[in-house]
Amino acid sequence: MKGVLIDLDGVVYQNDTLIAGADQAIAWLQQESIPHLFLTNTTSRPKSALLAKLADMGIMVEAKSLLTPPAAAVLYLRQRTVKDVALFVPESTREDFAGLTEGGKAAAVVVGDLAEGWDFATLNRAFNALMANPQTELIALGMTRYWRSNNSLQLDVGAFATALAFATEKEPVVMGKPAAAFFQQAAALLNLPEGELCMIGDDIKADVLGAQACGIKGILVKTGKYRDGDLAFGRPDLVLESLEHLPSHWHRL
Repeated sequence: MKGVLIDLDGVVYQNDTLIAGADQAIAWLQQESIPHLFLTNTTSRPKSALLAKLADMGIMVEAKSLLTPPAAAVLYLRQRTVKDVALFVPESTREDFAGLTEGGKAAAVVVGDLAEGWDFATLNRAFNALMANPQTELIALGMTRYWRSNNSLQLDVGAFATALAFATEKEPVVMGKPAAAFFQQAAALLNLPEGELCMIGDDIKADVLGAQACGIKGILVKTGKYRDGDLAFGRPDLVLESLEHLPSHWHRL
């Protein structure tokens, strides 16, 4: 292994609390000069807020070392010269889509984690924006099924993107884990082949199996959304109690 991809929520922190020892493991990666990239499906906060959150926890990360679904989506839209979009993302995340316009017949409908912002009217508005033009693309900022808050599990973007895909019969373009293109973009940013990377996450499907499908080793941590039944879905290359234990198990990779 020459490089590491690291999920944030559930691996580095849980909500607003640093997971014990995660900062020490990241410091070890930095000290050992091991290339690493933070790879998150979080769309409820802009990239700038995520960097500030890490800094508040004593983890200094450069903007280029954090890949988010909005950043990947903007790159995709620019490559296709798309400017008119319909955004179904939290208000705070809209800053990541600066330069794009809303209004008229959108060429793309971008769906993120609206959480309590979803209701029938909002979901139906996204549906009608997609149906207005056969060429309009459905872009999902990740396909994560759910995440863990302080008190319970919460539905994530994947559930709503799937509902829209079913209703419109449009395959979503996924900007986030477990989409292969997202992992491949991460590998390109680190300038390393997939076979020399490992992905550390708390989601057996989006993080571990998604990475393994691309030839990236998958490491599952028993923090965040991890549940005892997760191992029934697949076999990680390594299971750790938490990110804190990465340095002592690095030789096994």
